[in-house]
Amino acid sequence: MNMNNPDRYSFERKRMRIAFIPAVVVTAMLWLAFLIEHTGALGDNIYRFAMLPREISGLKGILFMPLLHSSFSHLLSNTLPLLILIWFLFYFYSNIAFAAFAVLWVLSGSITWVIGRESYHAGASGLIFGLLFFLFFSGIFRKYIPLVSVSLIVAFIYGGMVWSIFPITEILDASISWEGHLSGAISGLILSIVLRGEGPQKPEVIWEEDDEEPPGEDGLSNYPGETQ
Repeated sequence: MNMNNPDRYSFERKRMRIAFIPAVVVTAMLWLAFLIEHTGALGDNIYRFAMLPREISGLKGILFMPLLHSSFSHLLSNTLPLLILIWFLFYFYSNIAFAAFAVLWVLSGSITWVIGRESYHAGASGLIFGLLFFLFFSGIFRKYIPLVSVSLIVAFIYGGMVWSIFPITEILDASISWEGHLSGAISGLILSIVLRGEGPQKPEVIWEEDDEEPPGEDGLSNYPGETQ
């Protein structure tokens, strides 16, 4: 952001504010869903909307799983990462953000439905891992310094979460859906490859040609003041 250019600075500030709107809206949806769940408005069995792998009745979890959270601490732990990662997506990849977000939502849930263990899966963690891996690999594939910087920031802040995509997580804490995390990671990686040619790209370097006149006959210079 060039602060020496007031118009550019104002434009980027506006873009940052606009990019934050989807992040707030999605997060607000999660909190609203949590309030509805725990006031009993949907009945006692909220998990009928959750993901149940390889069951036809569990397919609706592809759409509803990210909105459901088992506890306040579960929701709270997902809120800040979701805010930051969605904001990054819509600011740095604004041209493809809506499509990317929708695909990550559906694809991460679909893969979980295929590979998940036979129990109910709920929470936005799969979506978070999808965003995390998409932002990281998109910057790496584009080899564009500002986007690579985003990749490094994401890796620095959330790199420690990566270990929870492995099955050993189930041994440490059976309540964590490592399959959901892995599904999100796979979705983010796949989408970053598919969309690597879309959205922001590394600017092409254009070299200016030398204005020097070509040599005359016999390789002698035609510059004024010089004789052949």
